[in-house]
Order: sequence, then structure tokens, then C-alpha cells
Amino acid sequence: MINQINDNIRYIGVDDLDIDLFESQYVVPEGMSYNSWVIMDEKVAIMDTADARKGEEWQKNLVEALDGRMPDYLVCQHMEPDHSALVGKTMLEYPTLTLVCSAQTVKMLGHYFDYDAFADRVMVVKEGDILELGAHTLHFIAAPMVHWPEVIMTYESSEKILFAADGFGKFGALCNETDDWACEARRYYFNICGKYGMQVQNVLKKAANLDIEAIMPLHGPMLQGEALAEAIRLYDLWSRYEPESEGILVAYASIHGNTAQVAKKLAEMLKENGAKKVVVSDLSRDDMAEVIEDAFRYPKIVCCAASYDAGVFPPMHDFLHHLQIKNFQRRQFAIVENGTWAPTAGKVMRQMIEGMKQCEIVEPTITIWGKLKDSDLPNLEALAKKITE
Repeated sequence: MINQINDNIRYIGVDDLDIDLFESQYVVPEGMSYNSWVIMDEKVAIMDTADARKGEEWQKNLVEALDGRMPDYLVCQHMEPDHSALVGKTMLEYPTLTLVCSAQTVKMLGHYFDYDAFADRVMVVKEGDILELGAHTLHFIAAPMVHWPEVIMTYESSEKILFAADGFGKFGALCNETDDWACEARRYYFNICGKYGMQVQNVLKKAANLDIEAIMPLHGPMLQGEALAEAIRLYDLWSRYEPESEGILVAYASIHGNTAQVAKKLAEMLKENGAKKVVVSDLSRDDMAEVIEDAFRYPKIVCCAASYDAGVFPPMHDFLHHLQIKNFQRRQFAIVENGTWAPTAGKVMRQMIEGMKQCEIVEPTITIWGKLKDSDLPNLEALAKKITE
């Protein structure tokens, strides 16, 4: 995939079609891309490396792109191993190469490499610093906590390209790319960067002052034209924790199927009461990352869970814990608990939801005793009306 951009900026990234779980937790049936580029000018700059899983392929792409030239700079925008795993090896293979990175990155290099072997060839850059390559100029932008503290982004002013590190990335290999960027970019954003909305907002404010014609993320396709504008619009929306679409997520954690029956009945009632979109998710079986995506996407969530060990059935606890650690906020919840002799799920769910910012609970909590009965239907119907108001 050399020369994906032009003769001056050459793509040397790799697709990983063998990976099953990205970061050992996110299913990626369409694989992943580890993006990297070489800028060819009077001085040659490599923009990031790749995951060690694809080290040989990346090295082959690099050699081909260099076409006999020696690189001058290796810019490390992000130290996470899926992008930096080959930094140490590359620095040793090219003894005149200078590593360009943030001060925070320098603190991390020794955790992964023999830093002393190239410590005298490190250039530390900060917000506003510039690196001249010839016709191309790199402008460095601090982007801490998007989504590690050392992250920098790089704006190349002659071709108006923003190298955005993990920002604007998505799940999926480039060879499997479709026109629907938002689907897997949404799941990627909320699960990878979702906690750091304020930091993403800070970067968007900086980007607004730049003339950007293309965004090059470390995962996923180059964004240009209408796709670029839409990506920026969505990132602004997502990072402000605003709902993207009208709809209601009904998430349930059921042991023997009775709570599942309640959740599905309530979903029917929500539709009958005018809900435009109702998504029902089984927290024991559905992909948790997709359920988290839907929780961020829609303004209202119904949590239905069985009681378990004087608490709540673990899949629901796991779901709410994921929301907590992702800084979930500004949503409306409803609670339905189930129990046979001492229902406790509602209390635990309430405590976890109340720990989230600006989250309202629609009252009252509905309690189901074991199996759904006709006598429960009026309470469920009343809750459905309240939620859809």
C-alpha cells in the first residue's frame, strides 16, 4: 500500500487480520490497521511504527518506501505498543536516526526498550514546536490523555494534513474498509477515548485554528472532504457527552430468562408508547463494547437485572462499572429489579448510577418477584409512559 497518499507522503502501515481481541478486550472481526507513514523530503521522517505482531511486514514496507535513502527522524506520537513496538529496533537499525517525541514519552521509553542505546539521539518537542523537513513542515500539538498522557499530534502545513495519533481512529483493517466510518469509529471512540471528553474538546479547539484537508489516524482510513467534516462533527458531539440519536437502550442481566422476559415486554411497551428506537441488549451474551457504544449513543437507558448474592447479577455490575470508568454522564436511567425472596439489584444499580455525573433516575424502581405476572403489567406500562414522555 505504498504511495497511498502521494510520492512525498508514503503509507507504510499494515493490516492485522489475525487479531481476535484488540487490547485483549474488544472483538475486531474485521481486523485492525496499524498506520504509519514516511514523509520524503530533504529530510526523511517516519511517522510512528506498528505493532510487533506485524513487525516484519512493516519493516519491509519501510525499506521499500525509503528506496535506498536513510531516514532522519522517527516521530513517536503515541507510546502504546500497537504503535511504538518497533521504535527500539528501528533506532538501532538506523544509527543516525533521531527520535522525535514528547517529554512524557521519554519517561516511558525505558519501560519498553534499551533507552541508553539511543538516548543521545532523542529530540524532545512540545506544543508549538516546529520541525522543518524541506518543503514539508511539522507542527507539534500536545494532546495529553487522548488517550495516554504523552500523546502528540502533528500538523504538516504544506499538505494540510493532521496526523492525529489515536484520535479519529476506528476498528477494522483498511482492506475491509467500508463507507460507514461512524459505526466502528463510534464503538472505538467510546471504549478507547470515551473517558476523556474534556481532553478531546481541547484538541478540537486547537484543530479549529488549522487549515486541515486530511486527517491521518493511527487506526482506520484517511479522512477527507465530507467524511472529515462529519468525523469532526461527531467527535465534538461525542466528547461533549451529548446523545447522538433518539432512542432507548434496554440492557438486561437475566439468570434463568425471567428478567429477560420483563425487559423484552418493557421494550414492546416503549415502542407502543412512541419510542422511535428501542435497542435490547443481553449483557450476558452481547458484545459489551457495543452495549457501551449504545449507552453513549442514546439519551435513555433501562437497566433490568436479577438480584444475586445480595447484590446485582454480575453482567449488570460489569456494564455499569464500564460506564463509570468511561466518565459516563448526562443521561436518564430507569431501574427494574428482580428477586425471589429479597430483591437487592435495584439498590446496587441505583448506587452505581448515582455515582455518575448528571444522570437522572426515572422513579419508581420496578420490582419483579420471580416471573413476570399480569399484575406487574400496569407498573411496567406506567414506567414506559414516563420514560417516553
